[in-house]
Amino acid sequence: AKNSVLPILAASVLPQEDTVLTDCPRLGDVECMRGILRMLGCESRWEGDALRICGGALSQGEMPEELSKRVRSSIFLLGPVLGRLRMATMAYPGGCEIGLRPIDLHLSALKRMGVRISEEGGMLRCDGRDMHAADIHLDYPSVGATENIIMAATLLPGRTTISNAAREPEIEDLQHCINTMGGCVQGAGSPLIVIEGVRRLHGVTYQPMPDRIAAGTYLCAAAITGGQIELTNARPRDLTAVLDKLRAMGCVIAEGELALFLSAPERLQPFDTRQPQPHPG
Repeated sequence: AKNSVLPILAASVLPQEDTVLTDCPRLGDVECMRGILRMLGCESRWEGDALRICGGALSQGEMPEELSKRVRSSIFLLGPVLGRLRMATMAYPGGCEIGLRPIDLHLSALKRMGVRISEEGGMLRCDGRDMHAADIHLDYPSVGATENIIMAATLLPGRTTISNAAREPEIEDLQHCINTMGGCVQGAGSPLIVIEGVRRLHGVTYQPMPDRIAAGTYLCAAAITGGQIELTNARPRDLTAVLDKLRAMGCVIAEGELALFLSAPERLQPFDTRQPQPHPG
């Protein structure tokens, strides 16, 4: 899943040893993140379908302006770089323009953790020498802000809590990866996440979760063409709302632990409620 791999790539700077991501997608966003990591001192290389990141080599916290503006996921590096080096500098992130998608929730949370933030020439300069654990309430359950706080707090002494946290499966995946590294994060998938800071993390070989957005897209493609489709390595538990609506439209769906089968009717039926909501809505 792209939305799982990108924050985990950022988290790879937290341990002193290498992180290996198996079945890592070769996407433009992934290559852009590799470029930013390289400028921070962290080399990476492909080993077949796996990507090895030398996060322990992190040597400086100023992210390249051009690459940072090219991809939205560059914001994910703010928390872990501050966690490791206690300083970070970056341009406002770029990437797709889905609404305004401001980063104020990221910055206000970091300020609650003692980070001093100033803007100079379009660059954000973050001084984390006085960083500390904190209790943070998010005004909106932002996925990126939730993930950034988790990574910023992982190596901080004390307990950090996030209330009204986002509940997406990708956050659970980030938690599982960090805990596999030796971290202590609990509650992902619920509105309350608790991070107990640890002194050090170790390297890990990790397989990110499958992409629920791609799975949902394939299911919808079969539905609108009146066809059938079988998906392997797809997790039904990540697609509850989508499956509910597809069934309401007349599709027959069979679920396995890591598989889905959909058979669509000749003509789909309308459904009543279509209000988008944060996951699990």
